[in-house]
Amino acid sequence: MAHSLSAKKRVRQNTKRKATNRSRKSQIKTQIKRFETALSGGDAKAASEQYQLIVKKLDKAAATSTMHKKTAARKKSRLAKQLNALKAKVG
Repeated sequence: MAHSLSAKKRVRQNTKRKATNRSRKSQIKTQIKRFETALSGGDAKAASEQYQLIVKKLDKAAATSTMHKKTAARKKSRLAKQLNALKAKVG
């Protein structure tokens, strides 16, 4: 257990940040599931809307160091590839 005041404060800060980061990551995963549902349904318009929301959440997570910028970029790229494949198949 931490003894100094600064170490105790650090523990409190880490706990709060961990909760925030887990919440953000969970929101991203939920959004990705909604996107995949729209993809499997073949609805390009709904999938496109979900993709825009995912990009916004990923950018925010990368900006606040919840996840690395390149991790967010990789996820966006893979999802965009899936969306483009659906649009090519439908359109």
